[in-house]
Amino acid sequence: MSNLTYALLLATFAGLAMPLGGLLARYEHVRDKRIQSRLIHSVTAFGGGALLSAVALVLVPRGAEALPVTVAIPLLLAGGFGFYVVDKLLARAGGSGALLLAMLLDFLPEAMALGALLTTEAATAKLLAAMIFLQNLPEGFSAFREIWSRGQAPGWQILLIFIGLAALGPLCAAVGFHFLSTDPETLGAIMIFAAGGILYLLFQDIAPEAHVDGDWSPALGAVCGFALGLAGDMIIG
Repeated sequence: MSNLTYALLLATFAGLAMPLGGLLARYEHVRDKRIQSRLIHSVTAFGGGALLSAVALVLVPRGAEALPVTVAIPLLLAGGFGFYVVDKLLARAGGSGALLLAMLLDFLPEAMALGALLTTEAATAKLLAAMIFLQNLPEGFSAFREIWSRGQAPGWQILLIFIGLAALGPLCAAVGFHFLSTDPETLGAIMIFAAGGILYLLFQDIAPEAHVDGDWSPALGAVCGFALGLAGDMIIG
């Protein structure tokens, strides 16, 4: 099997966690409304913690290694401001999608890194694919619930959209494999920009959505999500 084929398979595996998480959300049936609310908010917070770990341990460090501070800081700010504009446009249109946007901002740059790594660090690429899968699962669950609960589309249609978005993973891996394995500056710029967007969405939409007055489980879920990312980073490192 060629390295490119392997990169595409790993990215496909990692991306399929998004529709799988959506499928779990679609058929999740907890009769007790209080327990169901705690579960949903905890999973959302877990996904937020995983996203924060991706920013702190993968996107920003990799980008900062490849770029001077005079480039990295403006790109980080541009990512945050750019997704502030996107978030405002979504709000004016009466739609939601912050969790979905954050999931894609995490997944697509990491899929590019996956393809770039496979040319030189195959073992690291395998571990990264596993970590992306574990991050995408709760993020897919929460993103599905966010869209479905607002009645913006039927469940089957959202799942089809998630499958289509998962297909972007192999495309990004191919871009990383062919073009970014020898161009760490461009890959770093993409990662830093995505980190700025994720940070905006985390504090504007995801953290408030996860909070429940008087309930401690979502906050602990966020800690567990970050711990997952830290464990993966330490194993890969």
